[in-house]
Amino acid sequence: MPIDQLHEIEEQRKEKGEMSFFEHIAELRKHILRSALAIAVLGTVCFINKEFIFNTLMFGPRNPDFLTYRALCSISHSVGLGDNLCFKPVEFTIITRQLGEVLMQHLYISFWLGFIGAFPFILWEFWKFIQPGLLENEKKTIRGVVGICSFLFLLGVAFGYFVIAAFSINFLAGYTIEGAQVSPTLDSYVTYMTMFTIPTGLIFEMPVVAYFLTKIGIVGYKSLRMYRRHAVVAILIMAAIITPPDVVSQTIVGIPLYILYEISIMVSRRVQLKQERALARM
Repeated sequence: MPIDQLHEIEEQRKEKGEMSFFEHIAELRKHILRSALAIAVLGTVCFINKEFIFNTLMFGPRNPDFLTYRALCSISHSVGLGDNLCFKPVEFTIITRQLGEVLMQHLYISFWLGFIGAFPFILWEFWKFIQPGLLENEKKTIRGVVGICSFLFLLGVAFGYFVIAAFSINFLAGYTIEGAQVSPTLDSYVTYMTMFTIPTGLIFEMPVVAYFLTKIGIVGYKSLRMYRRHAVVAILIMAAIITPPDVVSQTIVGIPLYILYEISIMVSRRVQLKQERALARM
């Protein structure tokens, strides 16, 4: 294609407010850099507060005064069950086997805490990147998606930390055999704490995922309802894996996950019915 025609196409694109491929790349780079800077700043703040990060936050589930244990005990007394639901954490020692392990785990924890804290800002930067390419009706349709996704993610992380991690860490530490003493490394402990929290935050995005999958026609509310029983079984299996082998713990974990699935069905139904009404008017 002649150079004059290329310049003409570029001028037409600029008049329409459109961006070239390389301009899109440059704009995406700005949003990624700002997101990375936000993670770095918050991660640095976490790194500076070493005592709080380790003693209060990471080692919180080992403390008998942990919020989850106090809440369960309070509920137990308020419903007349005495100390039946009172929970005492398992005592175990965390060791380090490698020189520099504490420093590396400190950096690792600071990064993920920075990511969690910056997650709403990262979503906002992503939204600002894709927003210019959306039509007005599309912008109205997904208005508030940043706030909803941020809320669900942080709610999932909190649920993973206060519920799943609290029960699972104690179950794994108390699961032993005669002659063996559980003394996990700091690396192992931090890895499990991360595994129980951040993926849970992503799981809590289930209604948002259902919304977009229904929007593009991959799933529908009828198929989600048809596989409800399968979902219940999967949720129960998941709850049984990540919690101690007792009904109370499994119920505490399983109920929110099932509620999320039902919310996903309602969201999918609303989107699909709206699409069907729009087609009927055409």
